Amino acid sequence: MPMLKKLFQAFRPEAQTGLPDPDAELALGALLVRVAQGDRAYQVEEISLIDRILARLYQHDAIEAAKVRATCEKLHTAAPDTDTFGRLIRETTGLEDRLSALDALWEVVLADGIEREGEVEIVNDACQAMGLSIKDNTRARARARAKLFPEDVLK
Repeated sequence: MPMLKKLFQAFRPEAQTGLPDPDAELALGALLVRVAQGDRAYQVEEISLIDRILARLYQHDAIEAAKVRATCEKLHTAAPDTDTFGRLIRETTGLEDRLSALDALWEVVLADGIEREGEVEIVNDACQAMGLSIKDNTRARARARAKLFPEDVLK
């Protein structure tokens, strides 16, 4: 873990030294923000979904989830790459938490109903960095799709 902290500090701009050292929650939040901004359109629906995901996974109320997301937006900007966040999640959480993180990433990709190439690429990179398989990724996508579009499952 100290190596990851050093890596973050090395790439963190001087003006952003007040950012906390990321943990698994902040790393996932930053990845969620990265996916949502992957299409260069950070929409209100995506922001509110990220807040709901953070509240659900980490038992925050709405205000605390929004504060965490705001911190994650800053971390996303300061972080060098997706692999750094994925590795931090892999090194600090168990398999079930990593699978939940992957589900959450797919929820954000699918939030607007369109799978954009840049967003999918970020999730694929995060999946690999979290030590998860292609099969895990395919299943997470299917679970997120079923959750967001239950009417499609009935067809």
